[in-house]
Amino acid sequence: MRITYVQFGEVDIDGSLVASHSSVSEDIVMVNNGCLCCTVRGDLVKMLLELVKKKRDKFDHIVIETTGLANPAPVIETFCMDELVSRHVKLDGVVTLVDAKHAMQHLNEVKPRFVVNEAVEQVAYADRIILNKIDLVTETELEVLTNRIKHINGMAQIKLAKFGSVDMDFVLGVGGYDLERIDSQVQVDSSCSPSHHREAGHEHHNHHHDHVHDSTVSSVSIVYEGTLDLDEVDDWLERLIEEKGEDLYRMKGVLSINGSDQRYVFQGVHSTLDGCPGSTWGPDEKRINKLVFIGRNLDETTLRKGFRGCLV
Repeated sequence: MRITYVQFGEVDIDGSLVASHSSVSEDIVMVNNGCLCCTVRGDLVKMLLELVKKKRDKFDHIVIETTGLANPAPVIETFCMDELVSRHVKLDGVVTLVDAKHAMQHLNEVKPRFVVNEAVEQVAYADRIILNKIDLVTETELEVLTNRIKHINGMAQIKLAKFGSVDMDFVLGVGGYDLERIDSQVQVDSSCSPSHHREAGHEHHNHHHDHVHDSTVSSVSIVYEGTLDLDEVDDWLERLIEEKGEDLYRMKGVLSINGSDQRYVFQGVHSTLDGCPGSTWGPDEKRINKLVFIGRNLDETTLRKGFRGCLV
């Protein structure tokens, strides 16, 4: 496997460590003097295009490490919105490393008004989360932290680790932005029947809001068996993006559309939305809609009402 490792920061310490411990063919690219945000997005685009131009056949993956305080959104949007980059490079997924010993104090850190907690944002945008240093905390502390992470991001897979040791397959080949894999990525309880929708919604509500200290960033899951009108779905999601685009960090869904034998899958980041037909429903398969929204100040009642308005 050939990997190009990219780090943003002033001192290339991690890159040197990676090189000294690596057994694969790698290139390490250092971008100095800047965090990976909108101020250096142009540098990121330039670097990616240079890699494609000069080393197209010399790597399988590009791994980008941001600073510990970076907001992942500008990096994600670079791959989704820059036409030249998206033509040559595909975003695989976002992996967040969480320090089990110290994470809670950062997640609970009170920020000034209108300033979002960076640690919370990094958890919210993740497709995969490595919960590291679990040997340094008690089982109770680990359970509390895990529940807090799931409250923020109910979609990401979590892997417990010591010394950062995880299988390479967990961090590469994620397919977090692959529409063909959305169905397997929306990890919500699909056992709820239509007659228990209100009860299921109440359970989600308790899960997401039972800690008064929780941040304004959370996730809302909707699971419901039935069929939807695609035009109504499109109108609903467009209105949602127009009204709440800045607060919608991630959203994914697998939908049952009236008159179609295929699933409809969609995903979005802020105001960017992509959707297409997916795999065919089985002849005896329950057509269960599964949606997950992750964002800031989400109104669960309004989201459920909007969804119900799309039902046939």
